[in-house]
Order: sequence, then structure tokens, then C-alpha cells
Amino acid sequence: MLCQYPPMGWNSWDCYGTSVTEAIVKKNADYMAGHLRPFGWEYVVVDIQWSRPDARDYSYRPFSEAAMDEWGRLLPAVNRFPSAEGGRGFGPLADYVHGLGLKFGIHIMRGIPREAAHRRLPIAGSSCTCGQAADPSSVCRWNPDMYGARQDHPAGQAYYDSIFRLYADWGVDFVKCDDIAREYPHCRGEIEMISRACRGCGRDMVLSLSPGPAPLSEAEHLKAWSNMWRITDDFWDEWSLLKGMFERAEKWCIHAGPGHWPDADMLPFGAIRQCGDMEESERWTKFTEEEQKTLMTLWCMMRSPLMMGGDLALSDPFTLSLLTKREILEIREESFCAHPLRTTEEESVWVAPRKDGRGVYLAAFNLSDRERRIHIPPEEAETPGDRVTELWTGTVCEEMTADLAPHACAAWLAEEAR
Repeated sequence: MLCQYPPMGWNSWDCYGTSVTEAIVKKNADYMAGHLRPFGWEYVVVDIQWSRPDARDYSYRPFSEAAMDEWGRLLPAVNRFPSAEGGRGFGPLADYVHGLGLKFGIHIMRGIPREAAHRRLPIAGSSCTCGQAADPSSVCRWNPDMYGARQDHPAGQAYYDSIFRLYADWGVDFVKCDDIAREYPHCRGEIEMISRACRGCGRDMVLSLSPGPAPLSEAEHLKAWSNMWRITDDFWDEWSLLKGMFERAEKWCIHAGPGHWPDADMLPFGAIRQCGDMEESERWTKFTEEEQKTLMTLWCMMRSPLMMGGDLALSDPFTLSLLTKREILEIREESFCAHPLRTTEEESVWVAPRKDGRGVYLAAFNLSDRERRIHIPPEEAETPGDRVTELWTGTVCEEMTADLAPHACAAWLAEEAR
């Protein structure tokens, strides 16, 4: 099954916005292969506006020229991705990533490029045109590059089929489709068109839908037509956003399962904001070390996809230790049915049974701004009491009690003695 477990990878947005280049992608792929691949990290994803020669920082340049083929399909800008020259697209870069034992992904906006629609370019493999496929009444509110695809004309499906066939030829393994996850109800049919094109292109590709928050009422539709979907708007390194994620995680955790994963968004760790006019002090995550452990623990307990946002090659020892903490990462694969036992304004306690029936994972989170002792009685989570190990420290414990600094956490595995 595709996406048996929540995907793990790197995405270029948090560190390079629209300005990522082939050299940066290769640098991060090399680091992932050399340091992270043994721990399950595998996807290398190029985020937004890779077709724009003049893209820079985190802003969009409306109506700027894009690289495009004669069928109205966007191509990588060769000044940023030189291996794409000669119409080769992302094929050579995907080959490079695959050669490292990793997988390659790209970002797309839903719909048809405006220029392709205005020029009425033909659609590859179809008698329809891009003009017939485009719905000019459906335009993204924050990036007007595209028109939505018509759901009442076969040209809409034909265009999506054509771009996913191209992505399959390139060797794409992951597609992040933007301006769609929260756009119910008018994008419901467009999600289905994209999913059909993805599933029918002849290559397995993870389909990720952004941005959030996706409506909880559409959970079953999202599970049926995608592999992961955002449950939040863009998530950055602010404690208020992390604290707010506990409520979202509680609502969405029951929908996590093989093939379909609620996505709490990227991990803004390490060297983020590496482009644009930023102060040097802003180019590193503002999360404290304890807050980063809390984030990793919550994401793993709720089984969110893990997409690293910082420049991997600039990782310090602490960041690397977070991304390679096997005992925490294993929660995502070894547990099921995670849920909170209790959550207040000041603390949250989560439980996730192990699939093998030999124990349970427990996590305690201090959501307050003061040091706090949190105790989990074994009977509260019906845990086996033979052996308890705190996973961040490796300490064997008599009980699940922790004196936690502000915004800190502890995580335990309570299991039967072997």
C-alpha cells in the first residue's frame, strides 16, 4: 500500500520560499541520504514557483512569465534548474535523488496557468484546449498564477491527466497540490479530478493537499481521494501555534491510518528563513529545544507526516538529534489509535497503544509557562507496569511522573517485561 506510514521528508518552503535552486535541492538530498535515510526520511520536495525564472524570497510576483511547454504544462526554470534544459524537466533531478535511494516530489497549484488558457494552447493527448479547461471565476486568493479547472467540461480532467503523465515521465513520487484542501465545497470535484489523474498516470505518487485547515466534516472525502491533507494554515515557529495544534490533533487523530494521514504541516526546525531580507537572528528557528521536542512528540503521537523545513545541510547537532531520535520516530509505525486522555489549558496527556499488544506509548506535555509536575497513574491508561522507559532520555522509570519545564514534554513506553 502507498503511504503505509506517514511520509517523512524535506520541503524547501520554510528555508528558501520560492527561490529554491537545483544546487540547494541536491545539497539537501545529499545530507538526507548521508544522515537521515536510515531513520525513514526519504522524500525531497521542491516547493512553489519552480517554473518562475524571477522567483525570490517568500513573495509571489503576479503574472510574471513562467517556463511552459507547447501543451500548457509548467516546466522548471532552467536558470534555477539547469538540468531541465532541452525539455528534460525534472527528470534529471529526480534521477539524481533516486540515485541516492530517496524519492522526489514537487509542488503544484491547482488549475491551469493563465497564459496557457489565454493562448488556448492544446492539451496533450486530447482534442480540448487549455482555454476550455480553465474556469476564470476560480482564482486563488493569495497567488493568482492559475485559473481553476472546470469540473463541468472534459477538458478539466484532460489537463490534469496530461500534467500527471508528464510528472510520471519525470519520475515524480510526491505531489503537493496547493490552494485546495480548505476550499470546500467548490473544489470537491477538482480534488477528485486531481486524484484520478494521479492514480491513473502509471506511477505511484503520494498526493498531498494544502493549505489547511481542511474542514473536519470532509474527513471521509479527504481519506478517499488523497494520502495526506493539511489540518492547519502554514505552521511556523511560534508557541501559540504549537499550543493550538493540540486541539486540532485531538479532532483529527481518529482519521489517521494507512494510506491517509492528517498533516500538521512542516517542522520549522534549524536553519529556516534562509532567503529574503531577514535579520541574521531570524534565520534560525525561534522554538526552544523543549518546544521542538514537544512538537516532535505530538506529531509522532498523532502520526502526522514529518516534513523538515530547515536547510538540512546547516543542521546543528541538536537538530540532527531530533530528526534521528529513533525511539520517538518509531511511535508512528508501532502504534495505532492515538488520542488524548486529558487536555487542559496547562497540560495534555496522550496515549497510543502498540500494535503488537505488548505495551502503550504515553506522552505528557506542559502547556503552561511555569514548571509543572505531571503524573500518569498506570490505571488511567490501563498500562502494563512491568517496565517503563522514558524515550527521550532512555531512563527506566518506576512510574510515569515528570517535572517539566515550560512547554516541555516527556514520553514513555510502558511494556511487559520480556
